Amino acid sequence: MTFETSNDQDPHANDAAPYGGGDPYADYRTGDFPFTELVDLADRRLGAGVVAANDEFFAERENLLVRERAVFDPEHFGHKGKIMDGWETRRRRGADAGNVFPAPEDHDWAIIRLGAPGVIRGIVVDTAHFRGNYPQRVSVQAAAVEGSPSPEQLLADDVKWEEIVPPTPVRGHAANGFEISSERCWTHIRLCQHPDGGIARLRVHGEVVPDPEWLELLGTLDLISVLNGGVYEDASDKFYSSPTQIILPGTSRKMDDGWENRRRRVRGTNDWVRFRLAAQGAVRAVEIDTAYLKGNSAGWIALQGCNGDPSTGAEWFEIIPRTRLQPDTPHRFKLPAQAVVTHVRLDAFPDGGVARMRLHGTLTEQGSAELRRRYEEPSG
Repeated sequence: MTFETSNDQDPHANDAAPYGGGDPYADYRTGDFPFTELVDLADRRLGAGVVAANDEFFAERENLLVRERAVFDPEHFGHKGKIMDGWETRRRRGADAGNVFPAPEDHDWAIIRLGAPGVIRGIVVDTAHFRGNYPQRVSVQAAAVEGSPSPEQLLADDVKWEEIVPPTPVRGHAANGFEISSERCWTHIRLCQHPDGGIARLRVHGEVVPDPEWLELLGTLDLISVLNGGVYEDASDKFYSSPTQIILPGTSRKMDDGWENRRRRVRGTNDWVRFRLAAQGAVRAVEIDTAYLKGNSAGWIALQGCNGDPSTGAEWFEIIPRTRLQPDTPHRFKLPAQAVVTHVRLDAFPDGGVARMRLHGTLTEQGSAELRRRYEEPSG
């Protein structure tokens, strides 16, 4: 794990200056966290939710998973006090007049259901606009619980929570990043703030590891969907938006809810994006949707597949030849024969956007066995 550095000697060393007017993000402290390229397992669009919290006196726990960055209105007050765009608890107190500070072990917590089970690679605890009222430390625990457990079930003594981020100092009005090294597959996390305070947003980046039994019951499924373990690996360009959005569930809601690259000016070149399936699958049909992309959709696309790791020499083969696309239109392709693949590469000619891609098919027997091993026998 890697953590934000801080000064443990001065409890206010990580405070931000009081808001002085103007752009509230002008003095916001961010960081470069490579794991943010991965899908956010706590994305509401995947089905994530904040299922419980011990306290949300000043601001609701649900704000943690809002997709947009936190906003700040210095004049926004309610009958409980300043209204913040995040999760904020009341100030903790000690047991009596002789012990006015909370005990060292006192803390507040919120339990988050991940949108899909997965391996967590990194966490961002964002304290935007919490300048002198952020927690002194945060910690994160994780659990793997089957089904759709209630808050009471998650808090039961038989649920095993493993600490993946120990209590660690964080900065106010900043993005605090934590790299996670565990290879375990988790379904829920518990975010703790010590002893109290406010957190604006939470992001939990990683890789989905779907339940193989569920996929077998479904039969035909979207092999490249984030919810079924599809992963964006690399792309020629991600200027306007992340290619991960191509494989999100549901349909695109607006122009930036997909993958759009900048205008390409070098002749003889094109844009592309590469994805990895959760395991080997047999593709029988493909959908390419250019919804809301009217003057900036890809002119033509082509789709290639690879059965094996392309970095070790596995060869690419054609699944869909170069084909003209229409703007703001869903396109369906029936393959003449199933394509057995572990990776696919979507080429856009010469550039332009794609809203969604679906690869309809089934896991192969080999793919099912590989996925079951990963789901049931994690290492680390």
